Amino acid sequence: MRGVDRAGEMGALRRVVVSGVGSISAVGGEWQEVARALREGKDGTGPVRFFSVEGCQSRSAGQVEDLLLPEVGGLGGRRAHRVSRMLWHGWQKAAERRPGFVPDAVLFGTTSGGMSEGEEFYHEIYTKKKARDFRGKVRDYMPQQAALDLVEANGWEVAPQIVSNACASGTNAVGQAWQLVASGAAERVVCGGYDALARLVFMGFDSLRAASPEKCRPFDKNRTGLLLGEGAAVLLLESEDSADAAGARPLARVAGYGAFTDTHHLTQPDPSGKGPFESMREALRVAGCAPEEVGYVNAHGTATPINDACEGRAIARLFPGGVPVSSTKALTGHALGAAGAIEAVFCVMALVDGFCPVQANLREADPELPLRLVLPGGAFPPPKKVLSNSFGFGGSNASILFEAV
Repeated sequence: MRGVDRAGEMGALRRVVVSGVGSISAVGGEWQEVARALREGKDGTGPVRFFSVEGCQSRSAGQVEDLLLPEVGGLGGRRAHRVSRMLWHGWQKAAERRPGFVPDAVLFGTTSGGMSEGEEFYHEIYTKKKARDFRGKVRDYMPQQAALDLVEANGWEVAPQIVSNACASGTNAVGQAWQLVASGAAERVVCGGYDALARLVFMGFDSLRAASPEKCRPFDKNRTGLLLGEGAAVLLLESEDSADAAGARPLARVAGYGAFTDTHHLTQPDPSGKGPFESMREALRVAGCAPEEVGYVNAHGTATPINDACEGRAIARLFPGGVPVSSTKALTGHALGAAGAIEAVFCVMALVDGFCPVQANLREADPELPLRLVLPGGAFPPPKKVLSNSFGFGGSNASILFEAV
C-alpha cells in the first residue's frame, strides 16, 4: 500500500490543517508539561503499578495516572473504561483550541483498546462463576468502545472507523483522515489513537524478550528493548477553507502521508530497512518535499536491536546529509496503537514551539547507525517540517509529514 500522490487517483488535493490537538501519556496531558518533558528528556516510565509483573524480565512501563483522567459525561450514568477517559481528555484539550468542531468522520487507531476489562471479565468468571454480574466489562473489551463513547458523549451522528494494524495504527489513522479531507470526502475529521496497558499484551512482549529490564534507550549501542506505555491522542483535521470560515487559527498543516507493507515476517522487519525507507520517501513525495527540507524526524525507535537498526539505516539512506532524529518512546514507553497519534501531537508541538525533542536515556550512540541524534544541550534550529514514523508487526510501515503554518 502506498500513499496518494498529489496528482494521483484522488485528483487535486486540498490543503489540510491541524486545528486542535490533545494527548495524555506518561509525560502528562497538559501542553506545557509535555513540551517541557520533550525538551528536557524527562522520562515518564517507572515500575508497573496496575498488575503483578512477578516473573517478568521487564517490570516498568509508561503509565497514565488515573487521577488525571476526567469522567466521560453523556453516557447515561455509565462509568467509562479508563481508555475512554484517556481519549476524552485528548478530545477536551483539542476542542479547547478549536471550539465548535463537529466532525464528518471519526477515525482512530488502536490495538487492544479496553482489553483489561476483558481480562477482568474472564478472571471473575474463573474465580466467582458469576458472569452475569460482570457482563458490562465485555462491552468495554471491544476495541472500538472508546471511540463509540466519544461519539455518544458528544452526540455526533457519525459511525467511528477503527484502524488496527499493530503499532502503525495511530499514524495510519491520522494519514487516512488526511486522505478523507484532502480528497474532499470530508471537511472535518476527529482522528488519533488510544491504547491502555493490559496484562496479556505486557506478558506477550515480555515472552518475546522484546521488553527491556532497564530503561528504554533507542539507538543506543547496548539497547536492550522496549518498555510498553499507554495513552491517547486526538487531532482535529479540517480543510483550510473550513478553518478559515470558522475563524480558526491552525497549529500546523498535514503535508504528506506514506504507507508501505513489506510482509517480511510476522514480528520482524525487513533487515534492509525497505519498509521504513519506502513509507518515508512516499510521505515526502506526496508532499513535494525534498529530504533537506525536513528539520526533524520523530523516529519509531523502539530500542529493540533489529527495529532500530532497520529504521536507522533507512533514515541515513533517505537523509544522507543528516537530519535531527530522536525517539520519544524513551520518555513515554511504546503505546502501541496510540503511539503514532501521540507522537503526531508531539510533532505539532515541536513545530508550534520551535524545538526538536531530545533523545533521552542515551549512553553511547550505536556507531553502526550514522544518525544525527538530538542530544541534550545541542543546538538545533526550530524545524519547519517534521516527519513522524510508525512501524508495526506484519511489515506495516507508515510515515506522516507535518509543516508549520
